[in-house]
Amino acid sequence: MIQKLLHFQTKTITQGALIVGFFSLLSRILGLVRDGLISGSFGTTSQADIYFAAFKIPDFIYNFLIAGGLSIVFLPILSEYMAKGKEEAWKMINNTINVISIVLCIFAIVCFIFTPQLLKIIVPGFSQAMLNESVSLTRLLLLSPIFFGISSLVSSTLMYFNRFLSYSLAPVIYNICIILGIKFLAPSFGIMGVGIGVVVGALSHLLIQMPAFIHCGYAFQPILDFKAQSIRDFFVLALPRTVAVAGQQINDLVTTGIASTLTTGSIAVFNYANNIQYMPIGFFAVPFSIAAFPMLSKFWAQSQSKEFFENLSATIKQVIFLVLPTAMAIFVLRAQIVRIILGSLGKGFSWSDTRITAACVGMFSVDLLGAALIPLLARAFFAIKNTKTPTIISLISIGVNISLSFLFVNILNQANGFRTFLANFFDIGDMANISVIGLPLAYSISFIFQALFLLWFLYCEIGDFGMKNIFKLFIKTVLASALSALSIYGGLIFFARFFNNTTVLGLIGQTFFSGILGVLVYILLAYVFKMKELEKLLSLIPIFKKNGN
Repeated sequence: MIQKLLHFQTKTITQGALIVGFFSLLSRILGLVRDGLISGSFGTTSQADIYFAAFKIPDFIYNFLIAGGLSIVFLPILSEYMAKGKEEAWKMINNTINVISIVLCIFAIVCFIFTPQLLKIIVPGFSQAMLNESVSLTRLLLLSPIFFGISSLVSSTLMYFNRFLSYSLAPVIYNICIILGIKFLAPSFGIMGVGIGVVVGALSHLLIQMPAFIHCGYAFQPILDFKAQSIRDFFVLALPRTVAVAGQQINDLVTTGIASTLTTGSIAVFNYANNIQYMPIGFFAVPFSIAAFPMLSKFWAQSQSKEFFENLSATIKQVIFLVLPTAMAIFVLRAQIVRIILGSLGKGFSWSDTRITAACVGMFSVDLLGAALIPLLARAFFAIKNTKTPTIISLISIGVNISLSFLFVNILNQANGFRTFLANFFDIGDMANISVIGLPLAYSISFIFQALFLLWFLYCEIGDFGMKNIFKLFIKTVLASALSALSIYGGLIFFARFFNNTTVLGLIGQTFFSGILGVLVYILLAYVFKMKELEKLLSLIPIFKKNGN
């Protein structure tokens, strides 16, 4: 039974997106539990800053070499090799995995040697004691990009065969391992215990996919050819995207560096808020973009432009329909969400921590939609084998973000009308240092810029893919989402009469019923506005399908 489930193949984009989305939601929930346990144990102390800072170098290696480049171009090239013959394709897969494994090991060894020097650049605000502990944890975590790199290529192959289940289970297992590390290893080994959980989780991320990978036809072959045409093709196509990802990683490192110079715990606050805002992106946007990518690539390769446009437009509208109301709901419920996730699993996360983190979540939610559309729009460019345009747009956006980060942090460090307005709006006026909220504000503005430019240049390159209908849906969704958010706000006031929100259970009750009210109002308005995206979602539920709705 378990074997059949792991080998299950999806038939449509929506079916694939549902599977990826479900397990992505589960993974994000576990990720929030993970952050809750970390915040409960370490709060916004120096230990939490050390934990998040230690990920920067390993993440840079993985994203620079794999996530941003090779994993994106691997799927289209794999499709070409499979068309030539499976035997040739599996040789190519073996060679790619072997070459990338060696390259990752070399990068990890070099970074291991120069970790102290690199961290001094990344976190200039750290004390020597914090720096020493960060070095040890970073060196341990350098094992993870090696496992993740191999796992990423395995994932791309499984996506070609529409085996989304095994792929989707991997991040769930990863987060479970980290949680186990926090619960059972951290009490004895401190923050290093969490690091052990991360490394074991990265290895498990790979191993959980291997049965389905082998079932697809994989068998290890000792092939190692750095000069193979496939390797050259990968690096040529991946180069622009790799440059963009390098820029994104530098952007992340700069943000971490700025946060390290602010109040202790600012790195943790920013990362906690970023993880919360990424949850709807990971649940709605990423699954749809992942599920749509193979089909968009095939349609474009087969010159089926009509099908390409229809699927792209439908996916964009589905993301708008789901993410925009979620963003407004998160903005209204930001304090409750932060308190439930980060403040209920331990005493390390204070009310002040909750307030400043909630303000950052509010800043991030301003352009949650733009951040959600970026993965899909970028993959639309990749499907037509254009990696240069999204790279240029991404680099300009990064420049905007870095410039605004310095600007906003500097402005918020001084007494002025802008600082007073934000402090009063987010009810943090009594806090001495609120400059960290300038970082997510800069991110939001850069996301708006990036999403709009991706949309415009994609339109210029491939033609009209239903922009008028997309805009109409956007307007309807804005109105329905705003009214839904108002109902949530009213629900918080109303249900406060029945729940004691100074307790965890009371807070959960107030938040849950207010959220349900908002969902019902949004569904009702979507029905009144005749939004077809609602019908598509309802058609996936058996009772509605049976009734023909």
